[in-house]
Amino acid sequence: MIERVRAVLVTADDTMLVIRRTKPGTPVYWVLPGGGVEESDESREAALHREIHEEIAGKADIVRLLHTMESDTDRQLFYLARIATWSFEDRTGPEFSAEGRGEYALEEIPLTVEGVDSIDLMPEEIAHVLRGAISSGSLGGEATR
Repeated sequence: MIERVRAVLVTADDTMLVIRRTKPGTPVYWVLPGGGVEESDESREAALHREIHEEIAGKADIVRLLHTMESDTDRQLFYLARIATWSFEDRTGPEFSAEGRGEYALEEIPLTVEGVDSIDLMPEEIAHVLRGAISSGSLGGEATR
């Protein structure tokens, strides 16, 4: 089974970092930073730290596991994390130079239901989870402390 880790990266300004994906022939969509867990990763959290470093040259404090999605072939773990520094220009992930992968653009959106609704966040299930967590207030204090 393929395992992937992704992060809801909350900034000090109560925004969330998302990656806008633009691919030829595909409508624009957004994803949370993260990627595949590799055999060399000591843990899922270590994989997430590696992916955040590769994708946005950032360091994050993982708060907790927020949500898990599973299919027959794939498991995605979504973590809530705080991030203070990042540099999209200093990213090092191999996907950024791969031919035909399209464009990756880092954006900050408000950590509000309206912010989540303003983008086509994939997968839709995590967008639904985020809307519920924001509405109930279960992200706010925990993520911005």
